[in-house]
Amino acid sequence: MLSAAYQQLTIPLPDDPLSSVARLASAWTHDDFVVYENGAQWTFAGGALAEVVADRSGIRRHGPDPVEFPWSQAPLARVQELLDGAGVPQWRAYGWAAFELPSATRGAMTHEQRVLHLTIPRISVRLRDGHAHISSMDPVATEAVEAALFGRNRSFGRPAEPIRVRERGVAEYRRRVDRVIRAIRDGSLEKVILSRKIPVHDDIDLVGTYLAGRRGNTPARSFLLRLGGIEATGFSPHSVLDVTADGWATTHALAGTRALAADDDEHNQRLRANLLRDPKEVYEHAISVKAVIDDLSRVCAKDSVTVAEFMAVHERGSVQHLSSRITGQLAPGHGTWDAFGAVFPAVTASGVPKKAAFRCIRENEDGPRQLYAGSVLTIGHDGTMDAALVLRGVYRQNGATWLQAGAGIIGQSDPDREFEETCEKLDSVVRFLVPAQGS
Repeated sequence: MLSAAYQQLTIPLPDDPLSSVARLASAWTHDDFVVYENGAQWTFAGGALAEVVADRSGIRRHGPDPVEFPWSQAPLARVQELLDGAGVPQWRAYGWAAFELPSATRGAMTHEQRVLHLTIPRISVRLRDGHAHISSMDPVATEAVEAALFGRNRSFGRPAEPIRVRERGVAEYRRRVDRVIRAIRDGSLEKVILSRKIPVHDDIDLVGTYLAGRRGNTPARSFLLRLGGIEATGFSPHSVLDVTADGWATTHALAGTRALAADDDEHNQRLRANLLRDPKEVYEHAISVKAVIDDLSRVCAKDSVTVAEFMAVHERGSVQHLSSRITGQLAPGHGTWDAFGAVFPAVTASGVPKKAAFRCIRENEDGPRQLYAGSVLTIGHDGTMDAALVLRGVYRQNGATWLQAGAGIIGQSDPDREFEETCEKLDSVVRFLVPAQGS
């Protein structure tokens, strides 16, 4: 079991945190890493002292004192126990949860891929207030981080000509939307988020794409990672769950979308007004808020769940959304992972009711979603959590690279409009894909 403590070092940043964290990610060529932005802070987490991973067979901790539990003996709350048992004082872990995680915990998943991968890093670097705050158990890694922070910016190519997403898979997606609308009208479910994939055939520089995309987007969270065989970068429109040390949990309902032009405020205002009074969008948002309240109420103290913000319009890159924020105080006997299990996957990316929506998604999409519509997250020894919803991203696994976006389907949906909504969301990413040098 580990017993050493992190060594702390604070140094001034030579420039903005986004450029600095991009240099760190470019220089970190061997081990896995996670970059996570929350508000005014970017964090780079590199290497692994211990890891907790899960697949359909169960959940296990790698590293010192390995432990394994089948799902029959391991509720999701065991994650905290496994991380506590790694022997790292005041640990904080970083990683991802796949969309299929709930299916794995119920024994209903058929594929062999991982559904959870968390790591307690060898070194973490928090960039905020003009400084880099380094926590490290590896002096060699500390020296490498210092050199990267004060090194030259790596040159990246310009974003490529955007993929013509409005010319890809039009007829097939419309057919699938029609099929889902019929299922909704038959009464088996109320709402489904149906997504489509766009293959990317060029070799993409994910660090360059993160840098360009973050400068061109206005996300609630952003991320860049290489962890457990998955590489991804994205610009999340909201968090799945935020839990404070005193047990207050916050989540969001995001439903209702219109385009957002970069240089036409008058047009954007017209679309915003239309969004706020469109019966289909308002209904879709209202049932999503109700579902989130029900989810959070399962683990929160009676009468503590409130809608702190209702149907605000948030601008996120190439789109504007209706958004509501719901909070609650965790009830005695319920912890952070209980709350995560209650709200994950987000209603924003699944449907209402969730069980029927999962079945509909499996029947109408091409294979498992994996990281798309899942979460990139950080969790602490004190139960604090910040978990971003994985949307508006580019994904790479097993040599394949792709984009993915969905739209909320209800009984009043129009297939043409739902297809266009996926394109509006994809615009947040396709304009910023940076080809790898030499590709």
